[in-house]
Amino acid sequence: MFTKISKNEIRNRIHERIRSRVQGTPQRPRLAVYRSLAHIYAQVIDDTTGHTLVAASSNEGGLEVKGGHLDGAKAIGQKVAERAHEKGIKKVVFDRGGFLYHGRIKALADAAREAGLEF
Repeated sequence: MFTKISKNEIRNRIHERIRSRVQGTPQRPRLAVYRSLAHIYAQVIDDTTGHTLVAASSNEGGLEVKGGHLDGAKAIGQKVAERAHEKGIKKVVFDRGGFLYHGRIKALADAAREAGLEF
């Protein structure tokens, strides 16, 4: 009898495959995105030292748009790009976290590109 594999387990397998190829360096850190049902999170990570350089999420205070919907994803993309520019980061490697490049993930990436991040 076959057992059903959960969607999250499949996503984790895809994410491991992506992470085997995508590596953040000090010159070009990794922009990692995580999407939950209610929120969306983005971090710029230097994998050589294991430090998060910049982070933004839809559940932090001070944002005009709350939640993980499409508008929230665009706001987080702009916010993480602004914070990265403050730290002097212009180029990143995009890590979609095993999620499809569609919807909120694509909106975050497009907003980060429009705000000046290159990937």
